Amino acid sequence: MSDHRDEWDFEVRSRKSARYAMAAAGVLVVVHIALAVLLRTSATGVYFRVIDQFAMAAIGLLLAGGVLMLTRPRLRVGPRGIGVRNVLGERVVDWDLDRGLSFPEGAPWARIELPDDEYVPVMAIQLNDGDHAVHAVRRFRELEAKYTGSRTE
Repeated sequence: MSDHRDEWDFEVRSRKSARYAMAAAGVLVVVHIALAVLLRTSATGVYFRVIDQFAMAAIGLLLAGGVLMLTRPRLRVGPRGIGVRNVLGERVVDWDLDRGLSFPEGAPWARIELPDDEYVPVMAIQLNDGDHAVHAVRRFRELEAKYTGSRTE
């Protein structure tokens, strides 16, 4: 069986957004566990049981898991096409459908242009990543020229 890393020449992920998501997930877990511990000792007039404490901690873990989904976005480029994974799904765009990578003004992330005014958002290349995003766009365009045989802007 072949190694999946050999299929792709380039892979990029957002740096800052992933860090923010991890920090937010950590805060959610800590806050919900602290609330779970303090829930029983609170003088609110409501009687909380141990199961309520576990539920509060579990809610924090579930919310943190949801926030960590924001660390998934990835862009991969290789001979078979462009692999775009955003929060929930992954799509591989064949090179014959590619019309270029654009970064529209005011947009938070880049997008792969497709025929008929369609596009695929690329959450892995985000505006807040600065130079990292610039290098990712340049590398994408180099590989795009290699695989499509033409230079797009």
